[in-house]
Amino acid sequence: MIEDALNKLPEILTRDLERNLCVCNDVLRIDVIQAIDEGADTLEKVRQKTYATDGNGCCKRQVQRLLECLSEDTESTPIASENITHDPFPK
Repeated sequence: MIEDALNKLPEILTRDLERNLCVCNDVLRIDVIQAIDEGADTLEKVRQKTYATDGNGCCKRQVQRLLECLSEDTESTPIASENITHDPFPK
């Protein structure tokens, strides 16, 4: 059920659900969430179902983040932190 999927997501990922997540192929954020909720559990399966990430791939990170958040076992799924600890303003 899509409401259950939305409840699993951090608030920031539930904003602008009717806006394009994938601008290359006009794929809405809600459509990607729905595809994941319906069983598309890999980047390739999301691509096959929605065509998101099939353009220049600039939305791959966003789709991957949704996959991480919506996976069945979210507590054991590590979140990539390479950019979280990165100082955007090095000295």
